Amino acid sequence: MPRLLLFLFLLGASGALPALPHRRGARTPTAPYLIRYFQQQVDHFGFDDNLTFQQRYLIADQHWKKNNGPILFYTGNEGDITWFSNNTGFMWDVAQELNAMLVFAEHRYYGESLPFGNESYSDSKRLNYLTSEQALADFAVLIEHLKSTIAGARYSPVIAIGGSYGGMLAAWFRMKYPHLVVGALAASAPIWQFGDLVPCGAFFSIVTKDFKRSGTGCAESIRNSWSAIDRLSSTDEGLLWLSKTFHLCSPLKNLDDVAVLKRGLSDTWINLAMMNYPYKSDFLEPLPAWPIEEVCKFLKDPSLSDKLLLQNVFRAINIYYNYSGQILCFDMAETATKSLGHLGWNYQTCTEMVMPLCTDGVNDMFEPQKWDLKARSEECYKLWGVRPRPSWIISMYGGKNIHSHSNIIFRSTVVSQEQIQVCVALNGGMDPWSAGGVTRNISHSLVAIMIPEGAHHLDLRGRNPSDPKSVQQARDLELCYMKQWIKMARRH
Repeated sequence: MPRLLLFLFLLGASGALPALPHRRGARTPTAPYLIRYFQQQVDHFGFDDNLTFQQRYLIADQHWKKNNGPILFYTGNEGDITWFSNNTGFMWDVAQELNAMLVFAEHRYYGESLPFGNESYSDSKRLNYLTSEQALADFAVLIEHLKSTIAGARYSPVIAIGGSYGGMLAAWFRMKYPHLVVGALAASAPIWQFGDLVPCGAFFSIVTKDFKRSGTGCAESIRNSWSAIDRLSSTDEGLLWLSKTFHLCSPLKNLDDVAVLKRGLSDTWINLAMMNYPYKSDFLEPLPAWPIEEVCKFLKDPSLSDKLLLQNVFRAINIYYNYSGQILCFDMAETATKSLGHLGWNYQTCTEMVMPLCTDGVNDMFEPQKWDLKARSEECYKLWGVRPRPSWIISMYGGKNIHSHSNIIFRSTVVSQEQIQVCVALNGGMDPWSAGGVTRNISHSLVAIMIPEGAHHLDLRGRNPSDPKSVQQARDLELCYMKQWIKMARRH
């Protein structure tokens, strides 16, 4: 959940999650894996045809205890599964201690798992099977296959793990298939970002708070930049100046181009909030430690003239897009990493993943924009020939009425050892998607762990000496929960 939550719903023409920038390379995985393929039904819930496709998954068993040792199962989200594997160091870090097998399952319609090959996105008829329900069914059938074909895995307890949209899937997987997974770790999973379960402006309010706490005048400078762009873009001379100042690959010609520039800037601020890690990283783009603090060094004075203010805005976004110093010009329309499936996610936000987001320009640093379901519906029909069903996810997975479920961890508040059960949800205090996440304990087995210094699923990344103490404690607690779940499963 852009798309990293990896990616949800940005206000504007696309209506999709904040776009993620082009990524320049992936890290080598911390442990080797084997690439496998499994034949899945295209439609798990109908019987009219028997179309199948090859689902890709990764498997690493070098630390697995072959006599029913546990399986940590990553519920793949909207992108190439190798990219998620390479950026989920937590699973690799704990595999040896848990004697666990690691499985990373790719989500249908992403990466190489395309039900209709190159024609998968050709029309709404072929896209009809791109749903969370079908994806969860893929995971269920794959787990049954692994346990029945791998010697010594028949009674292996399985724990679902995921972040962002993958975290939502992990939680929903435990809810819908409790006989297959003994617990779920749902990091940065906004399962309540639907309907009117949470205020539509909460997401952008958290982004703004991240910038406010990182430097005096920073959020205010960004808020003032929108009107500065409007004033300068009202003339041809101003459009040329903006094009040169922001080093755009294609010059601005009209107000539609200006809108693209604004959306690109909005995406940048959002992505910085999600990737505000305490150390250098390259998850989306090469970034310094605590990148928002670095950005805010250029945005201290919101009272500057329009041109001086926007020159500083360019210096700020240069930290995000060009920290490596290798970029000669910026294409603000190309902000999606190739490892993430922006087309697929856009379709999903046009069908069932309808997450209302809005801004007011007062409680946030963005231009005011109301949530307009009717306009979004028209846009989706124009793009895909489908219309969104805004209440379907609540009907399918229960919204806030999930008390009957168990063993899920959501990251949000500190919990005691007595609360250890099966489901944990985790949310970072600096992560905008925590606005739609579970931030309080629901029961003794539906637990929320809050990481005050945590950005977007920071806890799922590999250990780093610069990790804040709250992140280290959260990982220790997650590991403790998983050990308890495994122990409880073996009693039965």
